[in-house]
Amino acid sequence: MNLKEIKEIIKLMNDNDLGEVEVEREGSKVKLKKLGVSSNVQMVSPQPSPVAAAPVPAAASVDAAPKVSDQRKSINSPMVGTFYRSPSPDASPYVNVGDVVEVGQVVCIVEAMKLMNEIKSEIKGKVVEMPIENAQPVEFGQPLFFVEPL
Repeated sequence: MNLKEIKEIIKLMNDNDLGEVEVEREGSKVKLKKLGVSSNVQMVSPQPSPVAAAPVPAAASVDAAPKVSDQRKSINSPMVGTFYRSPSPDASPYVNVGDVVEVGQVVCIVEAMKLMNEIKSEIKGKVVEMPIENAQPVEFGQPLFFVEPL
């Protein structure tokens, strides 16, 4: 992997608000991880046996998420991307606080790598909280909605 390719990966990370990227190609592996405002670049050659990843401390945004009571369930982001409440800027949101959602109902979109991914509810219930603002970046597993099951 050359410097130009690494710079392209860094640009991709910055453009898509990615915190970590790992690319393996032609016998070399590059892992880029943002730490605060600086980034850490590692060049690693392939290992004959898998290496366990070191535990990563929880992100501040996940720690700031409200505690979920026993009654509430969360609808989480299945990927890293950008959260959108509606299919287009001028359209009404898929759901609002107080709405009842059905299993399989589209509740939002998460854009990842210029692809719009519809996120469907796996819970039937009433939306009681939306901790993410429209057009904000989200991480894998981050709660998008809190729902009281019906």
